Amino acid sequence: MNIQWFPGHMTRARRQIQEKLKLIDVVIELLDARIPQSSRNPMIDEILKDKPRLVVLNKNDLADPKVTAEWIRYFAETENLDALPIDASTGFGVKEIIPRAKKLLAHKIEAQIRKGMRPRAIRALIVGIPNVGKSTLINHMAGRKIAATGDKPGVTKAQQWIKVGTEMELLDTPGILWPKFEDQQVGLALAATGAIREEILHLDEIAYYSIQYLIANYPEELKERYSLDKLPTDLEDNQAILAVMEAIGRKRGAIVSGGRVDLDKASVIILRELRNGKITRISLETPGAQIAAEPIME
Repeated sequence: MNIQWFPGHMTRARRQIQEKLKLIDVVIELLDARIPQSSRNPMIDEILKDKPRLVVLNKNDLADPKVTAEWIRYFAETENLDALPIDASTGFGVKEIIPRAKKLLAHKIEAQIRKGMRPRAIRALIVGIPNVGKSTLINHMAGRKIAATGDKPGVTKAQQWIKVGTEMELLDTPGILWPKFEDQQVGLALAATGAIREEILHLDEIAYYSIQYLIANYPEELKERYSLDKLPTDLEDNQAILAVMEAIGRKRGAIVSGGRVDLDKASVIILRELRNGKITRISLETPGAQIAAEPIME
């Protein structure tokens, strides 16, 4: 399956970001804590150039905390970037964003004070891929519902300035995916976490990839969630992986006439529970290398 999605409004959003960049003091790059590498748009470095940047790892509550700690160290040591784990839904870590932004702009703020100027509100650009939680974060920071939210990617369609108290003004942007995923592992990771519209996906292949990954990395949690006695040891055994999906479907009642398991329904269940953290707190990649197995479903 070749996963691609680049709606027209994303092309416009890229152009609009470039046009507004001269007004921006700091960029908040919002990533999915479960897939920090795959949820980074490779075009962003080219677009943002040397603007001060704060990396914010959202959905921290769904990610493996040990792996998230590795990512924070990676960003600090490898890219000299401050990375902040948050949960935009509950507000965990959100109050740290403005102080971290001020720290990044300390020299600029101090220069304004030396000149006798009163530092104005920080102008921040918030960027991220679809469904990473930008609108939820903005609403929490603003203390009111301003940005439209939804559990499907692509809700935000236009840019808008939003005041966050007296200390910050946020420029929201539509989520931007890039035109082509050179590595289909990236596309699969994005699809598994819900960043790509399901209407263009083969959900059984995404669920297969997810089960394959869980067997390799979170086997005990998978067995406990679905009361499975054992799991296959050969990740290249197609039929064995499918048998696990069928066993899950049977336990969750995804049965059609004749007692056959409906793999489509089973796939929906698997992906919903993976995305909602029902199986366990999962990270789909570690710094430097994605840890999921190569999908081989035929």
